[in-house]
Amino acid sequence: MDNLNELKAIWKTAKTDTLPISREMLRLVKRYRNKKLRNKLRLIAGCFLLIIFFVCAWFYNRPHFISTSIGMLMTTGAVIILAITNIRSIGRFIKLNDCSNKDFISFLEQTRRNQLFYHQKTQVFGILLASAGFLLYIFEFVYQSILLSVIFYTSGITYIAFVWFYLRLVKYKKQTAELNNIIEKLERMSYQIL
Repeated sequence: MDNLNELKAIWKTAKTDTLPISREMLRLVKRYRNKKLRNKLRLIAGCFLLIIFFVCAWFYNRPHFISTSIGMLMTTGAVIILAITNIRSIGRFIKLNDCSNKDFISFLEQTRRNQLFYHQKTQVFGILLASAGFLLYIFEFVYQSILLSVIFYTSGITYIAFVWFYLRLVKYKKQTAELNNIIEKLERMSYQIL
């Protein structure tokens, strides 16, 4: 009987302050889901506006060089790829409405795999397509002036390098850290229940 009293005393004195409570976890899941849905919907809306802008610009200002048309098509293709990948992932987030910790952890693991694939394959192809399209597109406007060509191509290549070597990597590391943090919190919660 003495052992039972000792167990009760240990049970009552156990520190659980650092462990999240279930309401906090539900709030975390909903906040994560709503934030991602909001970001994806904004991005898709921006893509459609950009596509409409490209189509209007092409009809309003008919290009004289084929390189301008090819550049515009390549850039539009990159925007379409971005929109399609985000439209496809919205379905996963909508289905995430009510789920257990285990289901949410497996969802986040799948999100991590999708994020890695996007970073290594889709984003690389999209950035290359958009960059080449942009560089082809501006040729018509700067080909007569060497100074304008140097300024625009140097600025364009500098911006592309900034996006490729810095912005892309920082964004990926930030998203990965956020995802790892959420997975860690959920796993602690699952261990607390077990």
